[in-house]
Amino acid sequence: MTMETMEQILGQQAFFADFPAAFVKLIAGCARNHHFKAGEYLIREGDPADRFYLVRQGRVALEITAPARAPIIATTLGEGEIVGVSWLIPPYRAEFDARAMEPVRAIGMNATCLRGKCEADHHLGYEMMKRFLPVMVKRLHATRLQILDVYGQR
Repeated sequence: MTMETMEQILGQQAFFADFPAAFVKLIAGCARNHHFKAGEYLIREGDPADRFYLVRQGRVALEITAPARAPIIATTLGEGEIVGVSWLIPPYRAEFDARAMEPVRAIGMNATCLRGKCEADHHLGYEMMKRFLPVMVKRLHATRLQILDVYGQR
């Protein structure tokens, strides 16, 4: 039985489709596997955004915490999706809670490591921005729809 390298695993992910092999190799040095139990938090709102995750298996809820209310699920993420986009934008603080809805397997990326590599190679940084910007816009839209759903029925 042959073990796959992190480089091979990342290369198989749709998020990194058409990513130059040299960049995948650089990114792999910042990555490691993570496992989360149902109910466990991957990220907590306000914490340092020192890591983001690529979900390989399971579902994750992005939650908005409101005073004196149960958390509101802004969106649910699954296989192939990114959890934690705040690593890219100062002040590098998480904007949502991310909670495993079931057992989750994910690739965790050390944000400090990756930011350093993006700063050293602006072509890598540009490729990452091209992939993360659509994720951010999609999250903003999903959050807007969720807020309209929750607060628009008055």
